[in-house]
Amino acid sequence: MESGRNEIGMGFITEVDRYLYNNGRHYEIYEKLGAHPINYEGNDGMYFAVWAPHGSLVSVVGDFNGWDPEANPMEPLADSGIWEAFVPNLSVGELYKYAITTRSGKILFKADPYAFQAEYRPQTASVTADLTGFQWKDLAWMEKRKANDPLDEPISIYEVHLGSWRKKSRDEKDGFYTYIEAAHELADYILEMGYTHVELMGIAEHPYDGSWGYQVTGYFAPTSRFGTPREFMYFVNYMHKKGIGVILDWVPAHFPKDAHGLADFDGEACYEYADPRKGEHPDWGTKVFDYSKYEVDNFLIANALYWVDKFHVDGLRVDAVASMLYLDYGRNNGDWIPNQYGGNENLEAIEFFKHLNSVIKKRGNGAMVIAEESTVWPKVTGNQEEGGLGFTFKWNMGWMHDFLEYMKLDPYFRKYNHHKMTFGLTYFTSENYILVLSHDEVVHLKSSMINKMPGLLEDKFANIKLGYTFMLGHPGKKLLFMGQDFGQFHEWDEKTSLDWYLSEETLGKSLKDYVRDLLHLYKKYPALYERDYDWEGFFWVNANDKERSIFSFIRYSKDQKRSLLFVLNFTPVARPDYRVGVPKRGTYTLVLDQDHGLYKRGEKGPSFRSEKEEWDGQEYSFPYRLPAYGAAVFRF
Repeated sequence: MESGRNEIGMGFITEVDRYLYNNGRHYEIYEKLGAHPINYEGNDGMYFAVWAPHGSLVSVVGDFNGWDPEANPMEPLADSGIWEAFVPNLSVGELYKYAITTRSGKILFKADPYAFQAEYRPQTASVTADLTGFQWKDLAWMEKRKANDPLDEPISIYEVHLGSWRKKSRDEKDGFYTYIEAAHELADYILEMGYTHVELMGIAEHPYDGSWGYQVTGYFAPTSRFGTPREFMYFVNYMHKKGIGVILDWVPAHFPKDAHGLADFDGEACYEYADPRKGEHPDWGTKVFDYSKYEVDNFLIANALYWVDKFHVDGLRVDAVASMLYLDYGRNNGDWIPNQYGGNENLEAIEFFKHLNSVIKKRGNGAMVIAEESTVWPKVTGNQEEGGLGFTFKWNMGWMHDFLEYMKLDPYFRKYNHHKMTFGLTYFTSENYILVLSHDEVVHLKSSMINKMPGLLEDKFANIKLGYTFMLGHPGKKLLFMGQDFGQFHEWDEKTSLDWYLSEETLGKSLKDYVRDLLHLYKKYPALYERDYDWEGFFWVNANDKERSIFSFIRYSKDQKRSLLFVLNFTPVARPDYRVGVPKRGTYTLVLDQDHGLYKRGEKGPSFRSEKEEWDGQEYSFPYRLPAYGAAVFRF
């Protein structure tokens, strides 16, 4: 112990704090580490604390001391790896970093891992901030979220890259919308269309626009591209007041090697595994978090809770889960280290996920944790008591690949690939799935969604309407990336705005209106969402009509009332003599079709009385003139 002061410190970080942190259980550690305005010994100022266990000297530097590493040295706290300092007369809005002297004598200038705010890129300093005092007005939303089970609720997600959703015609900050500007226009659009949630890409601070926010340097800082932390609070608060949920992409899998970031934070492997066979992703050029260290797990779990608790976000979509679970992910033989049993599973990452999900679940506030997991890892959303990881939902990447491969085919060849559309219905109850058509499917020469469709222009729009109708009827929650709902033609480019003028042209407007109708139909009928993971909620009428590439199925609600029959024709051949089998006598009323869209209040869709004629293995049936690329949804 260097001195009595080092033993007890300033008292801001207590012995209990250190114990919990060093054992990975201090879930509000962001209230202690980082920069915080306090009064110490009668002086107002800023308290700084940082974990740098390998540093030989650490100091706070900034504009306030001319970035001089000798001006404001920090003191180590006993048995913790934590350094602290108090700088009097310092307030919010100050630029700062930590000057860390390594064991070799080199001085590194690092941004604060726990900073609540960061400088606008390309500058890299942290900014002192105070998050207290924001007046939240979303109590009704938060109470409703707490009471409801998301598995039984309608969830249709609008995935948005805020920097390229729309642009302002101004030079400042590349024309980015502010959080406040975006809140109003985005909420209006989401309400018009009928989405239930917005999912934001890349909100945590990151230096490079081209990473889309997936290479994070400021895990606790909402990116300054769009404003301040308080303005992001305004964004979430406004969305909640409008009845819209907010999901954030979250990246606990890896981080970049930027000099000011977490890589070799105190001159040695600190946040990452020391062995590059575990600590680096060769494909991405990034570092991998060391999940065996309690302090690293604590950093990440506290960060997840920070977004949920301090910013009221409704869910975290966890990026690149497979890269965390598999030690050999993206690596060749000999370039990875097996676990203690000789397998390729990262046992430490598995325990991290179980810890994360159990803590969030125990909070009982209804927040979701969503896994982007691209393999067949078992029980991703399963109960931990039964060996599961405990996620709320999992992205259904297998469904997405099969669906897109089918939709890209010339209709003539679809009959040979009929199974691609039916296979997902053999396993839809194995996880709590979200069906996704995300940003990843419309970049890197994969083509935009509308241009994946075969045929001439009108055919493309007819196909995509049909595909979206199938997606709506398929069990599982839904996600569409921005621009896919009006037929954005060029691939997504994070540097430019969507081509919104297309949404006002004839075909684009027709598609946008149709997607709007699908989304409103989805929210209106519980059959489409309350039994997404129940075999009793889905019933094939005819899964085998491959010669005509027609699919017919039923979605049942829990009470068996207002069930929906879907009939979908994936060829340009009209079937005027079509007949569909149904399970019971009664009236089947058309509520949506490919030309009219949704039959709204005051409009009466045509009704069909079932006849006692066996068809499709059903006791009853009725005739329906099925158009080319026809989509028909009936209520009964």
